[in-house]
Amino acid sequence: MTTTHTKSDAQQDYQNYYVPAQSKWPIIGAVALFLIATGSGSMVAGLFGGNGPWMLLAGVGVLFFMLTGWFRDVIHESMGGLYSPQMDRSFRQGMSWFIFSEVMFFAAFFGALFYVRFIAVPWLGGASNNAMTAEVLWPDFIPGWPLEKTPGGTETTAMGAWGLPLINTVILLTSSVMIHIAHVAMEEGNRKRVIQFLGLTVLLGWIFLFLQAEEYIHAYEELNLRLDSGVYGNTFFLLTGFHGMHVFLGSVILFIVWLRVLKGHMSPDHHFAFQAGAWYWHFVDVVWLCLFVFVYIL
Repeated sequence: MTTTHTKSDAQQDYQNYYVPAQSKWPIIGAVALFLIATGSGSMVAGLFGGNGPWMLLAGVGVLFFMLTGWFRDVIHESMGGLYSPQMDRSFRQGMSWFIFSEVMFFAAFFGALFYVRFIAVPWLGGASNNAMTAEVLWPDFIPGWPLEKTPGGTETTAMGAWGLPLINTVILLTSSVMIHIAHVAMEEGNRKRVIQFLGLTVLLGWIFLFLQAEEYIHAYEELNLRLDSGVYGNTFFLLTGFHGMHVFLGSVILFIVWLRVLKGHMSPDHHFAFQAGAWYWHFVDVVWLCLFVFVYIL
């Protein structure tokens, strides 16, 4: 006995899956990140005849160009009805793997911090079987953390935890509550409440970045805490700087989502762009809590 399937049966079993055309945006984004990395590195090392700031600025400009174009294409695809439930599931999987990769990114930097703090610096001070290293090379070196004086004699001052860092911690925790309220409002269909609390989230993110810039100015001008002032300065600016970059990217994403909500692009049943931005923002908040504890307090 044979069974035949009608066309309607096949349509019920399978969903259309939109495959976008080849995109130029990934390679443009790679060029932007290359310019940003090269420009930042040349500013520290003094390479390229002092043109590092211009390379960094060019990289940021190309990055904005890429984000604008890529977001525009994805929004047009979404509003054009090209995405099926299967496509939405693939977006969720992709965002989950992206956040996991970011977790591993910061895990590597935290691992470097722990290695330096608990292994490398004590060894330079003569711990384990390295007594001769300290006695011969740096007899006056005192191991400790934060490392305010390197074996080479570079001196700096540690950044306190209870000034701007504490204020920024409160700001980010508050922003996490704000975006959660906005998410609940989105699921309830309360568009006005979404606009209010999502806007507050973006505003708090920008305030955080402004205060972090103030903190960096204070570190450079008053504490002699710089990227080149020893391993403490290296780890401090790499961890907090990369986190600040993620806050900036998250605030850009949420701002675009906010604009889309203003235009009525999202509904209680279709708002994954909002949800993805919320996931990313909560991740950024968790990373900052770890930074506040391990970089500023301990």
